[in-house]
Amino acid sequence: MDKVTTQLRKLLAGPGCLVAPGVADGLAARLVAQAGFEAAYMTGFGTSLTRLGMPDVGLLTATEMIDNASRIVDACELPVVADADTGYGNPINTRRTIRDYEKAGVAGVHIEDQAWPKRCGHLAGKRVIPTAEMVAKIKAACDARRDPDFVIITRTDAIAIEGLDAALERGERYREAGADVLFIEAPVGRAEVERVAKHFKGVPLLYNMAASGKTPDLPADELGRLGFRIAIYPNWIILAAIPAMQNLLAELKSKGSIAHMRDKVATFKQFTEVAGLPEIMELEERYGVPEGQRAGL
Repeated sequence: MDKVTTQLRKLLAGPGCLVAPGVADGLAARLVAQAGFEAAYMTGFGTSLTRLGMPDVGLLTATEMIDNASRIVDACELPVVADADTGYGNPINTRRTIRDYEKAGVAGVHIEDQAWPKRCGHLAGKRVIPTAEMVAKIKAACDARRDPDFVIITRTDAIAIEGLDAALERGERYREAGADVLFIEAPVGRAEVERVAKHFKGVPLLYNMAASGKTPDLPADELGRLGFRIAIYPNWIILAAIPAMQNLLAELKSKGSIAHMRDKVATFKQFTEVAGLPEIMELEERYGVPEGQRAGL
């Protein structure tokens, strides 16, 4: 089987738009793989929420993000694209960031041109660094990778600060610096999306299907026709889970029991299957673990 980096390259070169659901932990990663998707995306906001219980405002360190990425890779064995924020410093810091993400087993990362502390791309209060400074970081990122198939995605957050024209110009400079894929963050409305696609016709583009409502919800086949090669869905799994968790907690709080909720949640068997217990049981049998010490239902 091809390396995950090569797999991602082939998927990006294939027809249509690659759909990469956002995951923040090993559980979500396993669910994405079991659902038959070909790639996953490690969301920065989701990682901050699940690990810290806090928003994406630059609170996580590179070490925490890379550790999370490695666990996601191990859980799903899919090509994973990871959020690498700003590269966590200048070009020298960015070199280390790229090498550490490579060692974690991800297939690619995106780095952005925000000033630290960064913000989620759909929040206010963002600042961007000078174009030349970001160009230097992109060159450092490309030079740092040991695997030539490792995908470097560069993101600009300039639309909200400098306008769309400036963001398009930055994208051109970032592509010239060596970016494999361009990520023009938070175009507002369909007209801006189409302008981005037209401006960079023939250049691999990433589409961020964020939940903020700023960027329109377009189906993957339409994104493919426009020229987007990959679409990420950062926090939709978490968004789906939050109401379900809140509902269960409200019922438990008000009734003091969850017996009436059993038909609305996964069974324990389903729970263990998602976790990979059947594979553990097979390995225990293969390696002769004594019967009384084996996991099982």
